[in-house]
Amino acid sequence: MAQHRDHPDIPYSSLLDLPLSTDLDRISAQLHDLARAQGSLQGLLDAVLGISGELELPAVLRRIVSTAMHLVGARYGALGVLDEEGDALAEFIPLGLDRQELENLEGVELPRGRGLLGHLIHHPEPLRVAEVSAHPESAGYPPGHPPMRSLLGVAIRVRERVYGNIYLSERRDGRPFDEHDEGVIRALAGTAGVAIEHARLYQRVRGSAETFQRMLLPTLLDLAPLSAATIYRPANEPDHLGGDWYDALPLPDGSCVAVIGDVVGHDIRAAARMSQVRNMLRALGLSGGRSPGALLSQLDEILTTVGESVFTTAWLARVEPAGGTDWAVRWSNAGHPPPLLLVPGRRPRFLDEEPGVPLGVDAGVTRPEHRAELPAGSVLVLYTDGLVEEPGRSLDDGMRTLARVAEARLGGSLEELCEALATECAGDAGDDIAILALRTPDGD
Repeated sequence: MAQHRDHPDIPYSSLLDLPLSTDLDRISAQLHDLARAQGSLQGLLDAVLGISGELELPAVLRRIVSTAMHLVGARYGALGVLDEEGDALAEFIPLGLDRQELENLEGVELPRGRGLLGHLIHHPEPLRVAEVSAHPESAGYPPGHPPMRSLLGVAIRVRERVYGNIYLSERRDGRPFDEHDEGVIRALAGTAGVAIEHARLYQRVRGSAETFQRMLLPTLLDLAPLSAATIYRPANEPDHLGGDWYDALPLPDGSCVAVIGDVVGHDIRAAARMSQVRNMLRALGLSGGRSPGALLSQLDEILTTVGESVFTTAWLARVEPAGGTDWAVRWSNAGHPPPLLLVPGRRPRFLDEEPGVPLGVDAGVTRPEHRAELPAGSVLVLYTDGLVEEPGRSLDDGMRTLARVAEARLGGSLEELCEALATECAGDAGDDIAILALRTPDGD
């Protein structure tokens, strides 16, 4: 047998028994674990950025599940949200099921927290099970449920209270979940708790802001024989308070004053100023006798005199009988997007005649006025710029979309028209949307 030249007494076969081979295996395993840890760390960092970028709670919950599945290579994942008592699942969000698996489970009640799911609810410590069916608390699966052998469950806490649990099943490489997987998901659960709390806070703040905004907007008075409808949609920002406003007032002579406007700004001051402007204009409008241009000029002068001058766009009109079944509209535009006129049997057109400057620019300026006929059944659509302006889309495209959608809904109710416009015309709702629609009586 050959011998090593440096150690003539040690045969080559004996080198296999030396510690060197074991050390190399250990070093290789450590390098593998290090690479895996670095990959998981990067994945966690990406997860933090991704989950934290979501604000809507349903999107946050689904993002948590999909991220957990990706981090440990799980085929199936779910998030169970506990009820108020913390004793059962109030919501269950599963991911990973293909179309056939979803069809097989059609009609099957979602889990409520029994078996191993219940165990994790009542014992919120990380749970790893290599063979679900062999666990003493396993309750089995309902008919049609895909086979799942392994399980990894980790609780999510929000302000020291268990909010729910992440459930993962079936690693794609066929191996059971290990201690490394558990550590990664525990770290993710900490991030998930913060993201959930932020999403819930966002919902509360946005709800409060929207409630405050709606309280500032008026309830329309009876405008008969004219009919009217309105809609207001807040921007998708948690602390956004807009300056969009509208109003419509019946006058003793049977005519109506209608106005829509937008105070610059998106905060509490803009909302307060919007309320001031609207209330002043309502008082001036109800006094009657002034033309639309004169009303806007007087409002501008008052705001300047009391030191409340603020940059505001507004479109103000007087809708009045014009003999027989026809009506007419006289208006003045203070830098606001032009309303849309819909007349049965005619093409839609915007009332885009010469505008004046916004309020708060020059209180002494002469404001141009215009007039248009309103045949029986005509509809005026007043709106704020959030309906037609969107980043990446030209203003012309936004106004064409508005005209197209409005024309298609002309035969329906004004409420349906406003809802369709707010749903189909607005983009990412980066700004408030206010719509006021007026319809003259039909020929009958």
